[in-house]
Amino acid sequence: MEIIIQTRHAELASDFREIAEEKLRSMERFSVVIDRIEVEITHEANPRQGKNSHKVVITSHGSGPLLRSEEVGFNDLAAFDSAVAAIELQIRRIHEKEKHHDRHTLRNMKVVIDD
Repeated sequence: MEIIIQTRHAELASDFREIAEEKLRSMERFSVVIDRIEVEITHEANPRQGKNSHKVVITSHGSGPLLRSEEVGFNDLAAFDSAVAAIELQIRRIHEKEKHHDRHTLRNMKVVIDD
């Protein structure tokens, strides 16, 4: 999975890239195919937008479904955590739909007796 992080009017903390890659790579545990994830971070300079000054948009591209999450927060990590949680919820829903729930138990199986 390729991870692309873009910033607009913002400077990232030194450890943000490592944290972001670790959290996004943890989504590979689901069986949803994701080839590339784009993370866009925007900072609003308006002081009246204090609690919502950082915006994070996560978009996935690949042969699987298109996933997109957009969150705002008081800093980059808070907005990123909310966006990742929303993406994981979407992935879990897709993963649950793809599961097979046809369980064959001994009670439901037909018995064939050869004489």
